[in-house]
Amino acid sequence: MQLLWVGSHGGMEKALVERAGIPFEGVSTGQLRVANPLKLARNLGRMAAGVRQSLAIVDRFRPDVCFVTGGYVCGPVVVACWRRKTPVLIYLPDMSPGYAIRMLSKLATRVAVSFPEVARWFGGEAPAGKAVVTGYPVRRELVEAAQDRSSAQRRLAASLHTSFDEADGAHLPLLLVWGGSSGARVINRATWGALPELLQRAQVVHVVGTRDWPLYEAWAVEHPLPAQIRHRYHPLAYLHEEMPLALAAADLSVARAGASTLGEFPVARLPSILAPLHSVNQMDNAQALAGRGGAVIIEDDDLAEQLAPTVAQLLGEPERLRSMEAALAQMAQPDAAARIAEEIVKLAKSHDD
Repeated sequence: MQLLWVGSHGGMEKALVERAGIPFEGVSTGQLRVANPLKLARNLGRMAAGVRQSLAIVDRFRPDVCFVTGGYVCGPVVVACWRRKTPVLIYLPDMSPGYAIRMLSKLATRVAVSFPEVARWFGGEAPAGKAVVTGYPVRRELVEAAQDRSSAQRRLAASLHTSFDEADGAHLPLLLVWGGSSGARVINRATWGALPELLQRAQVVHVVGTRDWPLYEAWAVEHPLPAQIRHRYHPLAYLHEEMPLALAAADLSVARAGASTLGEFPVARLPSILAPLHSVNQMDNAQALAGRGGAVIIEDDDLAEQLAPTVAQLLGEPERLRSMEAALAQMAQPDAAARIAEEIVKLAKSHDD
């Protein structure tokens, strides 16, 4: 099987894709829902150029199927494949589609979704509509690591060259704080403000993000932690291969509500405190987890004040955490990647026929 990843020129995904050994080609693209007329005109020009570039790529690579995961970045490629009659499978990880997905779904053959209630956006489930319910795909490493939280904690500690055990052998709960690939400043600042209280109750692995790492370094100089709890704080700029271990190891997480939380937190059975980012439709994702009993939602404006007491309350109620884990386990779909792969193969075979 031949794979080719097409993304935007200068996109952050290029390094990740090439790191995985997959060929990458960039095309021009631009967001169309902008208020500035000049920016809109420029982006329309970039989109048109991107369609021409994508048509050239499709004619050269001759794909049997096109798989896209959403956003305006995918627009030129979907248009090119539609014009060349190449089947398109869109995967929508979120609970509700953005503008780009709603538009591109009109050109798609199928739209894979994580949960049945999302199918209504695409006329219902196939064959009456375009939607197929697959679940959210997660890495095999997470599925394997999630089988044993204690083992995941030991392996994570070893990979970080630290220990989560106290000098007397006592073991505190592990709190994982993170805000996505670039971090989340609101979460970072709330965490730093609450650290003296958090570290009384938990070991804290804090993925600060590369963007805010200089802020952490400045904060650490100005706010040294007491010696008796300093060893419980484990700040990191970023996690690559260790992230599945961190998700499987944690007893509780503080995070945004990006689409990955819908798949990874249920598989890891990881209760969470979610601070959804409203500008990218994360509230629907947060409510999907909270409504099933697997998460607690705190708005950004309340996070600094409520983070420490909420963590204390949850960690102080082990039975509630176990109930949250059980609710998440009911949502888990560890075979989602295989289901999506099956749909890709079906569409590819229909193209060959």
